Amino acid sequence: MSNAYLSQIERGLHQPSLKVLRSIAGALNLSGEALLAQAGVIDRDAPASAAAATTVESAIRADPDLTEDEIQVLLGVYRNFRQRRS
Repeated sequence: MSNAYLSQIERGLHQPSLKVLRSIAGALNLSGEALLAQAGVIDRDAPASAAAATTVESAIRADPDLTEDEIQVLLGVYRNFRQRRS
């Protein structure tokens, strides 16, 4: 990942992929969740049920044996189940 690309992300000119976000988090020795919380994308003070959902979604995203398509399908199914219970 080049400095120019990172600069474009910082200036909001590009939306980084999940793979890029994981790479940035790893380089900073942070979890993906911690990176997103520090960026203000997720709220660490969210209710416990929201935190549990974030943990489940993080686990799905972190599974190295899943393809990106499989991850998206699993996230969709999980979110659908959660919405039906709300």
